[in-house]
Amino acid sequence: MRIAIGSDQAGYNLKSEIARWLAERGYAVRDLGTDDADTRVDYPDFARAVAQAVTGGECDLGIAVCGTGLGVSITANKVPGVRAALCTNTYTARMSRLHNDANVLCLGERVVGIGLALDIVAAWLQASFEGGRHARRLAKIRNTKGTKVGRYQVTGH
Repeated sequence: MRIAIGSDQAGYNLKSEIARWLAERGYAVRDLGTDDADTRVDYPDFARAVAQAVTGGECDLGIAVCGTGLGVSITANKVPGVRAALCTNTYTARMSRLHNDANVLCLGERVVGIGLALDIVAAWLQASFEGGRHARRLAKIRNTKGTKVGRYQVTGH
């Protein structure tokens, strides 16, 4: 399995530990940067690169890291075809794959420690999409244009 990984400087240390852990387990890791924790960079650049590596077919899954995980999650979810999940525990990581077929995992270095982050990554990678009723819901996520929700009409873009 090919995994894209990227971070800003605030997520660099955690990204590096995760990349090492993945490689030790035989995953093909494509590190999209940044390359150090000292040079200030913009998290959207790296989150977008991870998301595009996944949607472009270069990688099967992606992991994006910043200080909180929020910025990379918001950015990655702007890329059509990405279902990025910000996870702070193993349960949400597992469920993001089982029910939402998340293809990008987002983490915050300042929020989770390395041990928990590696447990989250393991739980996320071990789970796979269940399909069934969740497939119908994913179809709705993909196409919200013209969907009626209660008395509200969702127009989408």
